[in-house]
Amino acid sequence: MFQGYFTALITPFKNGKIDERRFQALVEWQIKEGIHGLVPCGTTGESPTLSNAEHTRIVELTVEVAKGKVPVVAGAGSNSTEHAIELARIGKKAGADAALVVTPYYNKPTQEGLYQHFKAINDHVDIPIIIYNIPPRSVVDMSVQTMARLAQLRNIAGVKDATGDVARVSKTRLAIGTKFCQMSGEDAIALALLAHGGHGCISVTSNVAPRMCSEFYTAWAARDIPLSLTYQDRLMPMHETLFIESNPVPVKYAASLLGLCGPDVRLPLAPLADASKKKVEEAMRTSGLLN
Repeated sequence: MFQGYFTALITPFKNGKIDERRFQALVEWQIKEGIHGLVPCGTTGESPTLSNAEHTRIVELTVEVAKGKVPVVAGAGSNSTEHAIELARIGKKAGADAALVVTPYYNKPTQEGLYQHFKAINDHVDIPIIIYNIPPRSVVDMSVQTMARLAQLRNIAGVKDATGDVARVSKTRLAIGTKFCQMSGEDAIALALLAHGGHGCISVTSNVAPRMCSEFYTAWAARDIPLSLTYQDRLMPMHETLFIESNPVPVKYAASLLGLCGPDVRLPLAPLADASKKKVEEAMRTSGLLN
């Protein structure tokens, strides 16, 4: 069972290539700051623009630096089932603890198509699979019934829920049980998801605030509700502002302000607008991340 705050890692670039030194330093810093897990090569890591070789290298670097100190959930999402299987195999070979697999985007599969997609990955790669259900990006929404059907398979271990429907957590728990891992895919509603019986969050904000996010979860796990709400209020400006433009453009700019990496993103993403930069800086000061 995965639980706590897992960082959906950004991918630092320099001159169009992966900045391996900065990436390794970022992973080391995340672990030092107390983050509970790492998720390379997800949407926040600009996975759609990574080559297979780059994808492989990023997962390998993450596993190498983590050294078993925290779990690594390697992104393995594609709208091609065959490619998703290939990416899951890359994660397995590199030593990742699980694979994060998004519902296929653009194709718009039916519920049966979703089931067969994940079943094929389950059948071909022996690695725990976290379903990433994010209708705003993929345009398809996996139903609770389909997820319950998939949960009967050996390797389907949980879900990263970015539906925005907090009640879905309770419905999923009732349909599948408490051992099915449910992680929030949205920072702003992670507290609500935890209150409904969820197990943690796969976070964008923790790229720049890993300690605060970790302490927030620790407060919740201790059932210190007032302290949990204090952290929620401190982090909320970041949760909102980091999505002022397409993720991960704002969080990469925020990371650059902390000296973690440059703000570079790959096309078709564009650099952060000046007006948005000011809002990110203001949110970071409000949250106590910048002096």
